[in-house]
Amino acid sequence: MFRYIIRRLLISIPLLIVASFLCFGLVNAMGDPLGEWKLQKPRTPAEIAAAYERTGYNKPFMERYVDWAGDFVTGDWGESVVPGNAGKPVKEELLKAFGVTLRLILGAELIALLLGIVVGVIGAVRQYSIFDYTATGISFAMFSMPLFCVALVLKAGGIELNNWLESIGADRWIITAGPPGDGFGGSFGQQVFQYSGAYILPTISLVVIQFALYSRFQRASMLETLNADYVRTAQAKGISEARSIFRHAFRNALIPIITVSSLNIGAGFGGAVITETVFSWSGMGKFIVEAITKIEPYQVLGFMMLTAVFIIVFNLIADILYAFLDPRIRLD
Repeated sequence: MFRYIIRRLLISIPLLIVASFLCFGLVNAMGDPLGEWKLQKPRTPAEIAAAYERTGYNKPFMERYVDWAGDFVTGDWGESVVPGNAGKPVKEELLKAFGVTLRLILGAELIALLLGIVVGVIGAVRQYSIFDYTATGISFAMFSMPLFCVALVLKAGGIELNNWLESIGADRWIITAGPPGDGFGGSFGQQVFQYSGAYILPTISLVVIQFALYSRFQRASMLETLNADYVRTAQAKGISEARSIFRHAFRNALIPIITVSSLNIGAGFGGAVITETVFSWSGMGKFIVEAITKIEPYQVLGFMMLTAVFIIVFNLIADILYAFLDPRIRLD
């Protein structure tokens, strides 16, 4: 196992190098980060030359890539280049946004994964039952709903709930504009009240879509495993239904959903753009939208590389889990 992990980590190095080069090329194609600045008012050639020299955009493509890659691996993720915001370190701002998204994504993914597995397993074991038909219908309805519609409906419902709470003399609970950057104050009970009000709606909006995906994958995988020869053989030998399901079928049926969830979680660190935009969260989603809008190359590069790292990490975690779930898999 240790050798396998080391080998995968070594393989990840050239993958990250290729990914970094492709990301740098895509960001370079975004346009000139100083283009809008030059059009705001007449600039002298000396001012323009000084600005391009400061940002490094006066250098050839490959030289800029090598300079950026060398700085990135040493912890220098660059600075903002757009005048008016120039000189602001990318790393500090990016990691702050990452922390906000991390708290949101982990909770939502964990809830969606647990609910999806439970509902998928029960639906497969009780195939064509009322529960199965109901769960299937709910899952398809959730899966077909656009995320921004779910988020907007939840936000409107939260505002109405706040208005009702005020009408009966209670405090407003739902926070629809994101938690403050420095957290909430007050007693422990007050903080729980405030944090729950800030997290509940964006978490539900993410859970709704992911739950539908996970439950369908788990049901399909469980049905396939229940019909496998080794499960039928175990049942023919007199093993109880519960033991054949949970000891022989359930573990192997988790492999597809582990694959899907690892990709979703890894990509999720890139930011729930729609959810964070609707609920005004200052996370990775808002960070990348603003970076692209302003054409901030080093902010976009930092975002893309951090996302790539987490996708690779969670794929590695998924591969390791395969060996624990299925004894037929060996990580040599």
